[in-house]
Amino acid sequence: MQKINQKPNFEFVAMMAALMSIVALAIDAILPAISNIGMAINSTDPTDNQLLVTMIFLGLGVGQLFFGPISDSFGRKPVVYFGFIIFLIASVICLYAPSLEIMVVGRILQGIGLSAPRTISISIIRDTYEGDYMAKIMSFVVAFFILVPVVAPAIGKLILDAAGWKAIFYVQMVFVLAVAIWFWKRQKETLHPEYKIPFTRHVFVDGLREFVKYRETVAFTLTSGLVTGAFLVYLSSAQHIFEDQYALKEMFPYIFAGLAISIGLSTFLNGTLVMRFGMRRLSLMATIVFCVVALTYSVLFLNSPNPSIYVLVGFLSIQFFCLGFMWGNFRSIAMEPIGHIAGIGAAINGFVSTLLSIPIATFIGEFVKDTVWPLFAGLAICGLCALAIFLLVNKPKRKRVVTT
Repeated sequence: MQKINQKPNFEFVAMMAALMSIVALAIDAILPAISNIGMAINSTDPTDNQLLVTMIFLGLGVGQLFFGPISDSFGRKPVVYFGFIIFLIASVICLYAPSLEIMVVGRILQGIGLSAPRTISISIIRDTYEGDYMAKIMSFVVAFFILVPVVAPAIGKLILDAAGWKAIFYVQMVFVLAVAIWFWKRQKETLHPEYKIPFTRHVFVDGLREFVKYRETVAFTLTSGLVTGAFLVYLSSAQHIFEDQYALKEMFPYIFAGLAISIGLSTFLNGTLVMRFGMRRLSLMATIVFCVVALTYSVLFLNSPNPSIYVLVGFLSIQFFCLGFMWGNFRSIAMEPIGHIAGIGAAINGFVSTLLSIPIATFIGEFVKDTVWPLFAGLAICGLCALAIFLLVNKPKRKRVVTT
């Protein structure tokens, strides 16, 4: 197991957050512009336009299967550079897409490209830290990373109003180039030569066999997928909910930012509390509250019109506050036993959780047309399933009684 540096390093945290933040920027910055993009490519159905958000996650999931094993064989840094190149090419496709179908292809390719920095950043963290300390670093990275969703929709709206929706993609490309140069100049390779795994056609199969040996790894990969799927429903339908159902087009970026702050605050608190209480206890408590809040909304507003915006934002704020204690800890628990295959392990973890989240988000999203209720019903169902898996895998083992 590699241990390069056990001291907190602000630049390291910021750089890992920047690698992850490119994903958030690619998703969240275009949210205010989805209807504009739809008109430009002759797609006026809000449900169809949700594909511009959900399909990038398909690329994120698929790409990880390729980049994870490659990084275990050839190192972390070359893989990140390759992902950046794919993203830039995909962005050009999006800029000149004549239809929704071509735009979706570009978004999938963007996701494939971004899966490299997203996955490899986790591998780099796992190369460097372990256990609750890894969860602490992950929490700080995620808290830093949350700053992008806070400001991205507002920035996207400003760019949209000033220069049109295509300018949003150009800004993303400039950001990627800046992060790539920073990463090249300042980050050392964390995979030492003696830990490299020879790349063969069996590397994925062998990694998968090793991955499934660990019950917690499999279980918390599934819980991550369930929770991510529920959140993805909100992410893909947020523009429709706030702009169409609530007629708050101008306020949408600020509401979105406020809810993102809720996640950022809890992830920061998780980073300060995880060493004291442990990642399992904190994530279990958060999952329970997550389920209770979603069930409460589902019962209170069953067969009712949308509540006031203040009530909706209040419920969503509590939900997202819980997510901050769940995401980073779930992934840290899943990764803890598989540090010896961090690259392929992170890839399988990300692929399975993403692959699980997309059909969940697509299915539930179809019902979020005239009311927000299906969103909370989906959050409740996914949360309860995640809680059941959590309790099952952590069920105390019965002691065998030996009789004489």
